[in-house]
Amino acid sequence: MGPGGGRRVPTSGPAPVPSPPPAPIPPPDPFTLGSVGSLSGTQQCPLSTALGPSPPRPHREPLTPDSGPRAPPCPGHPLLDQESRPDPDPATSMGTADRMGAAAVPGPRLALLLLLLLLGTPRPGVRGEDGLDFPEYDGVDRVVNVNAKNYKNIFKKYEVLALLYHEPPEDDKASQRQFEMEELILELAAQVLEDKGVGFGLVDSEKDAAVAKKLGLTEEDSIYVFKGDEVIEYDGEFSADTLVEFLLDVLEDPVELIEGERELQAFENIEDEIKLIGYFKSKDSEHYKAYEDAAEEFHPYIPFFATFDSKVAKKLTLKLNEIDFYEAFMEEPVTIPDKPNSEEEIVSFVEEHRRSTLRKLKPESMYETWEDDMDGIHIVAFAEEADPDGYEFLETLKSVAQDNTDNPDLSIIWIDPDDFPLLVPYWEKTFDIDLSAPQIGVVNVTDARVTAHLLQDPPFGVPSLLATPSAHSALRT
Repeated sequence: MGPGGGRRVPTSGPAPVPSPPPAPIPPPDPFTLGSVGSLSGTQQCPLSTALGPSPPRPHREPLTPDSGPRAPPCPGHPLLDQESRPDPDPATSMGTADRMGAAAVPGPRLALLLLLLLLGTPRPGVRGEDGLDFPEYDGVDRVVNVNAKNYKNIFKKYEVLALLYHEPPEDDKASQRQFEMEELILELAAQVLEDKGVGFGLVDSEKDAAVAKKLGLTEEDSIYVFKGDEVIEYDGEFSADTLVEFLLDVLEDPVELIEGERELQAFENIEDEIKLIGYFKSKDSEHYKAYEDAAEEFHPYIPFFATFDSKVAKKLTLKLNEIDFYEAFMEEPVTIPDKPNSEEEIVSFVEEHRRSTLRKLKPESMYETWEDDMDGIHIVAFAEEADPDGYEFLETLKSVAQDNTDNPDLSIIWIDPDDFPLLVPYWEKTFDIDLSAPQIGVVNVTDARVTAHLLQDPPFGVPSLLATPSAHSALRT
């Protein structure tokens, strides 16, 4: 080849010596079909604000199928590299029968190839992870800036609207990048939920103060979810997957019906959160409507169930128009007194009893749980449910909670480190503990310090430390 890439023109002189044929290329290792390309040219969307440095602000032009070069086929692979291979020359190529003889008996490799042809071969371009592709931000603007001119039209457009009420980002680079990351999280959630009728918007606490006042937005850096006449403040982790899961729950009906044995079994398997169930004559019952209105007040944080089936009600020992309240991790319910109950009576009872003796910290409600402290104090237990020691420790905590459910001064927050992997190093450093083993202690919420580290071997001695009022009082001093 010449310097410019064209074919070199022969010059006068002796004929050139032919080059030796190239060495045959060995077949590719089936486990190393190609190297992973660089990610520098793609926009990767974070799923949490805690994942690391924020990405650059996304390019706002819609992506098209032709944007960017296509990746070349994997070199050397017999299936992925078909388009780049030249067609064989029929004059020089030799068929299998010619090479082996017409009467040759197929060998093991040929038999395997024939079997693959009979069974079918995978189509070029089909990957093993199809169906497990996580969404990437497509560059389309879906999050809108809500102001006095457009907020009424935006509310008419969406069945559910999530608004981030934020303070204006400061001029420093870190604040700007942090806000861009939060906006990108909303953009990804809006992209995923676009077909569900869920909209997303931004409300600036200074520029759009009048709109914020009309909508009742008070706490900056909070997400408010509007559905019909209900306003729900999102108290969970600011990550796309957790936010999407929460909003999908918001779209569901506030009351789920139990109509058969399997649904009843699923209801009974819920133990790590508060739940209510009532037995009513039908959906047209005025007592069911009051129950449904009460459920909307707590939706989706507290699940409400109902049944119109007398057989299901009998198994739950429910009488007509009766409502049972199940505290988290408790096997036996408490019946709301004075049936049939009005909406106000149901709401009042739930508000009074919603703090369970043992509560689990969950990503979708973590701030609501953490802010519900007792005089600035939390008894916190760390335990991995999937770990044998953690499971044993958790069972002990459940027994303690069940034995002391009537003690209003005892409330334990259980944290499974597996649910918050990004917070594990922070907790270990802040509390000076090793979360590879179960731990329990008293946390002062005001300055996030451990005022008492109780147990080095938690599965033993927990009841004696927590069950008695005197011991509990000692923990809080």
